[in-house]
This record gives sequence, structure tokens and C-alpha cells, in this order.
Amino acid sequence: MTRTVLRGGRVFDGTGADPFAADVALAGGRIVEVGAGLGGDAVIDVTGALVAPGLIDCHVHTIFDGMDLARVQARPFSMEFFEAIGNLRTILHSGVTTVRDAGGADLGVKTAVEQGLVAGPRMSISISALSQTGGHVDGWNVHGDHQRLFVPHPGRPDCVVDGVEDMRKRVRELLRAGADTIKVCASGGVMSTRDDPRHPQFSYDELAVCVEEAAAAGASVMAHAHGAAGIKQALRAGVRSIEHGVFIDDECVELFGSTGAWLVPTLLAPVALVEAIDGGMVVAPEMEAKARGIAATHLDAVARAHAGGVRIAMGTDSGVFAHGSAPRELAWLVRAGLTPAQALHAATGSAADLLDRDDIGRVAAGRVADLVVLDGDLADLEHFADNLRLVLRDGEVVRRREGAA
Repeated sequence: MTRTVLRGGRVFDGTGADPFAADVALAGGRIVEVGAGLGGDAVIDVTGALVAPGLIDCHVHTIFDGMDLARVQARPFSMEFFEAIGNLRTILHSGVTTVRDAGGADLGVKTAVEQGLVAGPRMSISISALSQTGGHVDGWNVHGDHQRLFVPHPGRPDCVVDGVEDMRKRVRELLRAGADTIKVCASGGVMSTRDDPRHPQFSYDELAVCVEEAAAAGASVMAHAHGAAGIKQALRAGVRSIEHGVFIDDECVELFGSTGAWLVPTLLAPVALVEAIDGGMVVAPEMEAKARGIAATHLDAVARAHAGGVRIAMGTDSGVFAHGSAPRELAWLVRAGLTPAQALHAATGSAADLLDRDDIGRVAAGRVADLVVLDGDLADLEHFADNLRLVLRDGEVVRRREGAA
């Protein structure tokens, strides 16, 4: 078994502690030793560079690459899976070595990555995003037909569900289909025409049974929630994470603290959506108005949550906009008041804790050797993408910046 040493770097270990000088030894896809003066069969000189865990993006949609709905509706059904191959590669090459897919990817996509048929990050999947009738992912449109992003198929149960017993059955169907987590929409959204992000969706009882059924199978629930009422209802029902959190108020912050739930802010999402629209992406006028209206509120809300001690894990919502954007999300977390070390922790150790994974997210002996090597300093997260020298998955270099040793 070949022992490879990353020599001469400064290690950000994913705990949130300051970087320290150390070599990192890898063998058999694992980190086997972290310390000074390590020897090995092969040496990669990373003198002066930062060695950190591979990023974990807790909110992506790997079967999409932008929300140009006319294009999405025109593509043949199976094209989403072929397009996912390129999306997964782009995500991995951006430094993200693990993702939680928040709707779209089914067990086949995850299995293709696990078996090495497709190059990509490790995957945790939710398969379908659950919505009430008239909710965020109900594809019914005013012309009287459906314009669905998540078309049901044998491996992807329908998204729309109403009532406690229907919710119970649908969660069981998702778990049967291979879901690692359950995604539920507890408020309206931006990329939907007939709902308001501030309004709650699903009753408390519907959300509670969703959490109950997931927990019975050892799974957790991630809740799309923009408005304060939906956030509070989802937190009281026991969800593990709130996605977006645009209208967080002080009571929400208190509930995060008492429940121990995470916030996955996806700060980049409204910003990147507006950029894409300005660049020519066609969306409904209602969607555009909502995207343009929430960015400043979103940043203030995440700053409020961070100041109140809410646990934050990094997520981008990429797929709604272009993949490969995780480095930009780190910079937005810093704008929300996190230090660079806290932002990088949100994308490594904290994200691993959210996903209940003890094998990723930290640079320590026994952990999976998913790593990034960055030129520059930790404080320079604005230039993460430019500074990204190497990406390693299972101890193998899967992306090397052109010209890098």
C-alpha cells in the first residue's frame, strides 16, 4: 500500500481551530497520520499552502444546471441523468467532495458515483422535495397543466402530498427508494409562481409525522423555509436543518438554540439567480421579483442567526444556478459576519456533523482522505477558486490546477 505525504503545509483540521504546520500522510484512501517530519513512498510538496478537508455542500441539485424552465421542459426525460455527470464533475473539481442533494438525484445517480462509473463527490440524497398542493414544488400552473421540475418515475416518488397519513406513506416510499434524508417545503419559495416565501406550508401535524417516520428509519429532515412562521413550525416539529432562512427573527434564533438544529443559509442563491436572470436566463416574472427582493434581507437574517449562536453548515443551492459555486458561498458567509475560519468550518466539520458523518470533514488519522490544497492564506477566501491547487478524493488527486506541482 503506497503511503503518500503532503509535506510542508499548514493544516486547517476542520474543527475550527487555527491552521498549524504539519505533514499529512495518506494510505488506502485514508489519512493515516498528521504530524511533523513524516515519511512516505511518495511526497507532494505543499510548502506554505493550506491543507483542509474537502468542502461539504449541504444543499445542491445535481440534475439541474440553471433554472431556465423553457430549456428544462424541452429536454428529454433521461437527459437530466446524463447532464448530472458533468454537474458532478464540476462540483468535485471546485473542491466539494461531499454533497447533500436537496431534490432530484435518485439512488441510481448516487450508486453510479459510489461504483466509480461517474466521477463526483460523495452523495447524501433526498430524491423528492415534498410539497403541499399549491406549495413550492407543486408544478401546477395557471394554464391548467403541470410544469414540474421533479417528474415522478419509479425511483422518484411524486412530490405533492397532503394530510398526515399521506405524508406518512410518502416518507416511507422515499426511504424505500433510497433517501438518506427527507426534504420538505415548510414555506413558499422563490422559484415557484403561486406562493409567497413568507407563508408557512404544511401543518404542524404533517411536519411532525414526516420527522417521526424519518427518525424511525434513522434519517433526518431538511426543511426548505424562508418565512419566520414556517421556520418556527418546522423547528418545533423537530427538523434537523432549516434551508435558506430568509426571514429569521429573534424567536427563530431562540428555537434554533433550544432544538439544536442547523441553518443552511444558501446565501449565494438569490444573488446568483439575479446574475443568471441578468445574463439572459428566462424565468417567470413572479420568480424574478422574489429573487430580486430577498437578497439584503437574507444576509441580515443569517448575520442575526450567527450572532445568536445558531449552528451553520454551508450549502449553495447550486443547480438552481451554475454548479461549482461553493467557494463564493464561503465569501458570502464571511459577509454575514463569520470569520474565515468559521466559514470554512461551516463547510467542513460543521457540515459533517449535520450529515452525521464521522469519516469526513476533518483532517485527522482515520478520516477519509478527501482534501483540498490552497495557495494563499485562510483569510483569502474571496479567492478560494483561484487559489485551489489540488483536490483529492480517497487520497487520489482528482483535480490539479494547471501549472501546479
